[in-house]
Amino acid sequence: MTPASLFVQDWRAWLPDGDAAGDTHISTEARPAGRSVPAMLRRRLSNPGRAVCDMLADLDPEGTTILLHASRHGDGERTLEMLYSLAENAPLSPARFGLSVHNAVLGVHSIASGNRRSLQAISASGDEWAALLDEACGYLAEGAPRVIAVFSDAPVPARFAAHAPPDRGSAAVAAVLSPAEGREIVPAPASGEALSALDALQPVDIIDWLRHGGSLTSPLRGRTWRLDA
Repeated sequence: MTPASLFVQDWRAWLPDGDAAGDTHISTEARPAGRSVPAMLRRRLSNPGRAVCDMLADLDPEGTTILLHASRHGDGERTLEMLYSLAENAPLSPARFGLSVHNAVLGVHSIASGNRRSLQAISASGDEWAALLDEACGYLAEGAPRVIAVFSDAPVPARFAAHAPPDRGSAAVAAVLSPAEGREIVPAPASGEALSALDALQPVDIIDWLRHGGSLTSPLRGRTWRLDA
């Protein structure tokens, strides 16, 4: 069972390499402040991690909302550092390992905010946005009044760039989704040969869609979503 409708109530984004053009939903800080996170935790977060914590603190100040966080590559630099340490027979840092896993950012945020609701981390091989919407629909169908879906990513380490899709810079976006209030997301099937020419969605695509509305298509699942401007 899924809710009859899905709506965007509010959203925030981090776009350090882009232009906010006066849009107050978007931060272009090169290094996000991470103000909601205690200094001992904050200093270990990457820039996308700090941005996610800032957005969640703004959208969910009471720490009472179900959170979903998707990232295709996670913190690749931290993982690579650990692999180098293993190759050199050097000891691994427990803190570095703890922050390399996909649910690390939500874990840090939950410690700082006291959020004890469901927290879910997702990686879907390039279909992160569709997976986020599917998971959000499930929670809303079970009676949750709202869910926050977060999508963040950063370029993979240079050593692996040739084996990954072309990235379009670090970015993060968080959307408050509800079953009844806000701008409606209207899904539709997408088909045709043109799908094979589309790239996997990245956070910058979601930011542009939230800003300007229109259609957004996931080539992997063959879905399109329409959002009014």
